[in-house]
Amino acid sequence: MARQKKTIRSGSRPTLLRRLTEIATKIFIWFLLVSVLWVLVYRFVNPPITLLMIQRNMERNSEGKKSRMDKKWVDFEDISDNMKRAAVSAEDQLFLKHLGFDLKAIEKAFAENKNSKKVKGGSTISQQTAKNVFLWPGRSWLRKGFEAYFTLLIELLWSKERILEVYLNVIEMGDGIYGAEAAAQSYFGKSCTKLSRSQAALIAACFPNPRRWTPRRPTQYIKHRQYLIMRNMRRLGPLDF
Repeated sequence: MARQKKTIRSGSRPTLLRRLTEIATKIFIWFLLVSVLWVLVYRFVNPPITLLMIQRNMERNSEGKKSRMDKKWVDFEDISDNMKRAAVSAEDQLFLKHLGFDLKAIEKAFAENKNSKKVKGGSTISQQTAKNVFLWPGRSWLRKGFEAYFTLLIELLWSKERILEVYLNVIEMGDGIYGAEAAAQSYFGKSCTKLSRSQAALIAACFPNPRRWTPRRPTQYIKHRQYLIMRNMRRLGPLDF
């Protein structure tokens, strides 16, 4: 009798492991299907909102401030060429050449972060688009893994034009300000279709920390970044999509 019980118990382990494996496999397959479909939908449908926008409004409400979400979608062909070139010059000069990742920039950021308390990123425009549109704010290895996965998906399923279009329409450009159109209207009282080279470069200079820096009151550091971005824009020339 005792031997029979032992046989039953030992035989239940493979069964449990098999069931767990089946469940994990199903979850993995569903995740792949849903994520690919999600990315495909956003190839044609403009993202209406991001988790960062929701979080920022929750933070404002907790501080006793009114909700604010200034954003207006502008199609790729209507965004000023100056704004496109300023973004690429400031954030990702190899944007048209890489497949989502700039390995040299990642290695450089990793080396600098070893000896610095301030964490510097080596994210490309594709990576920033992926995390802004599909993921939650924050820093963790889990989120980095999802970021890499969604970056590969948008590089495979979207065009470079679509990646830059989404990027310039959803990223945070100020307190409650999202996208190039809202930024241009708020800071310069004009549409992003009419931004000058210096205005676009000034907006892009604030990308790393848009709630700390503002084109309304540019510091010497931001003015220097603006100068470097304008210099890079001259070197970059027209974007050949």
